[in-house]
Amino acid sequence: MTHQNDYSLSPELVAEITQNGLQAVPEMLRVLLNNLMQAERTKYLHADEYERTAERQGHANGFKPKTVKTRVGEVTFAIPQVREGGFYPTALEKGLRSERALTATLAEMYVMGVSTRKVKQITERLCGFEISAEQVSRATAQLDQTLQEWRNRPLGAITYLYLDARYEKVRENSQIRDAAVLIATGITPQGERQVLGVSVSLSEQEIHWKDFLKSLKDRGLNGVKLIISDSHEGLGAARRAVFGSVPWQRCQFHLQQNAGSYVPRQSMKAEVAANIRAIFNASDRNAAEKGLQAAVQKYAISAPRLSAWMEENLTEGFTVFDFPLEHRRSIRTTNSLERVNKEIKRRTRVVGVFPNEASCLRLVTALLMETSEEWQIGKRYCFAKSVDC
Repeated sequence: MTHQNDYSLSPELVAEITQNGLQAVPEMLRVLLNNLMQAERTKYLHADEYERTAERQGHANGFKPKTVKTRVGEVTFAIPQVREGGFYPTALEKGLRSERALTATLAEMYVMGVSTRKVKQITERLCGFEISAEQVSRATAQLDQTLQEWRNRPLGAITYLYLDARYEKVRENSQIRDAAVLIATGITPQGERQVLGVSVSLSEQEIHWKDFLKSLKDRGLNGVKLIISDSHEGLGAARRAVFGSVPWQRCQFHLQQNAGSYVPRQSMKAEVAANIRAIFNASDRNAAEKGLQAAVQKYAISAPRLSAWMEENLTEGFTVFDFPLEHRRSIRTTNSLERVNKEIKRRTRVVGVFPNEASCLRLVTALLMETSEEWQIGKRYCFAKSVDC
């Protein structure tokens, strides 16, 4: 055991900082944390060194050196000891958590396609040391546990539920296949946005959707008044099986895009799009239905396939008219979730082909956790009053 009493910032260290700037950072970190840890031990014991008090709950027992790899290089700290045991400074533990977070980030770099050589160069620059494959493996295991806990966290009341799917390339048995990435977000009765869950699988669409929706309910999701989504394959049957009594709003933006496939001439597309927007922007359902019937008759001869498609599909975008006017702009489309998907695409495009489902789920979950944290500290969604209808 070593013993050290004076951890004040010496005039010599002040002079070194003034002269050498950032080169003195390791010593500054050592002095700062040593002071913090010694103060924490004093608080833990309810007495300073050699102090006799009735409140004392143990005895100081010197210091033990510990060398830690940090972003400014290796630093040797003096860890305060307690004779009776049971004490370890949280100041140092927080630093270790920070280093583990850095290591986990570096592990993700491997997943995202950054070469081992480049990762080693980055760790050398940031931390003063290289990261080994074994360290990456351990960091990935820690990261997976954190991500799984987030995916399985309890849910509560959600008034508006948004669902969407995207696809990523995944290698399986030496073949490249499309894995469906299912994402759910929602708006609480207080108007707050939440990222609710994510699932990645190569399985059949309906089964995957059903399992995903059931998992949301099993985690406590309740109070859903409306589901907003596009007409994804397999989602309709799964939605009816799990949320049979909940109304469905088909994304109006995607409906307008889908209509373009039934327009016989390119010159008609702008006109048809304007007609559909006018229908969706109607003041109420009755006005929207009148506008739809007029459009169906208008195109019955010039574009019969479009006319039939509009009559069969556009009413699926009318559910929004049953909800408060101030909510409609935000629940008529899945645009908010589309923006999340665009950010995911921007980050996964670097990878190209994921080596397996687990690596895809790991990266997408990490990105969604990041989005979720941004939403938590951001403003409420957009509603002037409670979303309870």
